[in-house]
Amino acid sequence: MSLALHLLDPDPAPAWAPFHGVRPLCELRAGAHLVRERWETFLGAEAREIFAPAHLAGFAEPGTPPVTARHAVTGPAVVGSSTFAPRGLAPAFPADAAARLTCQGITVGWVIPQGATWEGPMREARAIEVAGVVMHGVFDLIPALEKLLPDDVRALLGKGDAVPAGCTLIGDPAWLGVREAAVEPGVVFDVRQGPVVLESGVEVRAGARLEGPLFVGANSRILGGEIRGASIGPRCNVRGEVSASVFLGFANKGHDGFVGHSVIGRWANLGAGTITSDLKNTYGPVRLDVGGRQIETGLQFLGSLVGDHAKTAIGTLLGTGTVIGAGANVFDAVRPPKYVAPFAWGGGGAGSARMAKDGFLKTAARVMPRRDVELTDDMRAVLGRVYDWSTK
Repeated sequence: MSLALHLLDPDPAPAWAPFHGVRPLCELRAGAHLVRERWETFLGAEAREIFAPAHLAGFAEPGTPPVTARHAVTGPAVVGSSTFAPRGLAPAFPADAAARLTCQGITVGWVIPQGATWEGPMREARAIEVAGVVMHGVFDLIPALEKLLPDDVRALLGKGDAVPAGCTLIGDPAWLGVREAAVEPGVVFDVRQGPVVLESGVEVRAGARLEGPLFVGANSRILGGEIRGASIGPRCNVRGEVSASVFLGFANKGHDGFVGHSVIGRWANLGAGTITSDLKNTYGPVRLDVGGRQIETGLQFLGSLVGDHAKTAIGTLLGTGTVIGAGANVFDAVRPPKYVAPFAWGGGGAGSARMAKDGFLKTAARVMPRRDVELTDDMRAVLGRVYDWSTK
């Protein structure tokens, strides 16, 4: 019996900044794959719809199902949490009774049998434990990367091209997966700690050192530097030192500068020399400050969380645990505050100006075609609603 898959975002909360209310959370990257993709593999079915805030209706990225407000679901179906990254395949589910999916005792989804309707928690449903990673905020994408990426890249290896001519491989050749990528002579691949996988259309310039586990998505460009333990989505430009970080896709880090234990949103641009700190001088756990709300992450290593369409000026220094809101344009401050509000214009501190809505949309319309993506009327409308929502 096939099950329809519906994905459920939580209510917007500071722990999910800078992406809450900006994109469905199942479109974040956990390991080498989006959370949605992990659910689809787990269940063996494509997602039918995503339940997210109403202003995100019409959200459009490749492969994304319709985004709607939450409503009742009639079985047979599964309602999965956007804050859970499944591992492996789903177990057999009961055909005639509701089930509650749990991971280490935390509810992460519901199984609705044929003829039944889900409208919210079903307390009578029996629990079925499933494997995966429960996330409590965007910052948990970093430990999720460390837990999920090694297995992800091993599973993606398959049959690939030979070691590119003129390149150096350290470790087992079977742990290098190059799929129709253009790799210049002089690149070093170090697979002793895990595989390196380059998807179709990837370009790697001479002088780069790629250390596994590492995933580089289709048509991305590695322009130089040391990249290790990272998951880089499609159509990114990356140069410099990158460690244990997640690039959702279509982001630009075309110049030198260290980015570590960070999450970089779609269409973000890090100006030349932008540097993140990912470790406090005290070596203590990192605390976030999101609009005056303090969040304990429990993580010793955490860099910056950079929202979609955010931009930093050249030479920007980002302190440990910095959060930059969607659409923010950060300049006039070498070291901005640890929280920069969405669509901020300038230094990002208290009293900073806010980017004009029309100005933001005009910039997006200039930037996106550089990656062969048109800003359609539907996408423009969603970004406009995100801008309006962020002022509330």
